[in-house]
Amino acid sequence: MKLQLIRNATLKLDYAGRAVLIDPYLAPKHSLPSFANRSENPVVELPVTIEEILDGVELVIVSHLHSDHFDDVAKARLAKDLPIFCQPGDEGEIRATGFTDVTPLADRATWQGLTLTRREGSHGLGSVVELMGSVMGFTLEAEGEPSIYWAGDTVLYPPVAGVIAETKPEIIVTHSCGARWDGDLIVMDAQETVAVCEASGNAVVVATHMEALDHATISRQDLREAAEARGISAAKLRIPADGDVLVMHKPAG
Repeated sequence: MKLQLIRNATLKLDYAGRAVLIDPYLAPKHSLPSFANRSENPVVELPVTIEEILDGVELVIVSHLHSDHFDDVAKARLAKDLPIFCQPGDEGEIRATGFTDVTPLADRATWQGLTLTRREGSHGLGSVVELMGSVMGFTLEAEGEPSIYWAGDTVLYPPVAGVIAETKPEIIVTHSCGARWDGDLIVMDAQETVAVCEASGNAVVVATHMEALDHATISRQDLREAAEARGISAAKLRIPADGDVLVMHKPAG
């Protein structure tokens, strides 16, 4: 499989011969409002053209409807007949923008040899969760490919730890920028990402959702330094730059 980090949470996967786009956030730099009164968002440009990002895409997964995960540019540029999986409750709003093949991922679904399973997430803890709203993660499996757990916009809390322990994924994708809303942590920070690494056995952890938004508090360098301080190697914790493509294989045996 190939995993390309586009920007923020946006990934493009070449998985079992299928091209999958996750949480498309395609807005130009500084075209959207600030979250933390530091800068307009996103704080960086896309690393490749929108045409390159959308080329060959066969399936879209939208974890939730925050503007940094499914924005107006994506809604305008994606073909309206592309199949989309989303969390239950978001399908009506997505269909209202013209998309015709929208499926809520309530539990498990199969598509062209891919198996997707919805996983719980919590966009923070305590009262901030009501402000942030519901989110989902998912696991992805296919014959001959490494299993993926895409945790999504969540902090590290018991259901996330449970998925790691129970499913033993071979790749774990975390959102690790330490974003905060009115002081409350709403996605994983360096400490929580390191804890995922330490709890994940032989899995490779891929840290994303970094250096793209103005409410982030953890940089890629911050995370690397925190990992190195705990003896976590660069092979165990991958921290791609925007545009990087990671080629990853299913472990032998």
